Amino acid sequence: MSKLKQYLRDMILDIPAVTDQTVQGRNGEFTSFSFKGKEFAHFHTGDELDLRLTKKVIASEQLEHPRNSENHPKRTANSAWIELRFTKEADLQQIIELVTLATRQIK
Repeated sequence: MSKLKQYLRDMILDIPAVTDQTVQGRNGEFTSFSFKGKEFAHFHTGDELDLRLTKKVIASEQLEHPRNSENHPKRTANSAWIELRFTKEADLQQIIELVTLATRQIK
């Protein structure tokens, strides 16, 4: 796990009621996150978090699905999930704000 991914994982797990697990049958890089028992995010290989936000939030935050996605190349613009790539520590603050938004939407 990269240093950035580990740091983001720690930040996500600092949110109360968030848990993580490694999904069986996947490599050790695939970690999913749940809030109150409901999955809302997971890591892909590399430095990328797949986050369930809702179509409305994705639009309001002006987020775009990566055009060159290796994991979800056929994901539509109407999906409630968004892939978020991070390459530097500064990216993590924006991502953690989006993660917090995602957890607030889970009932």
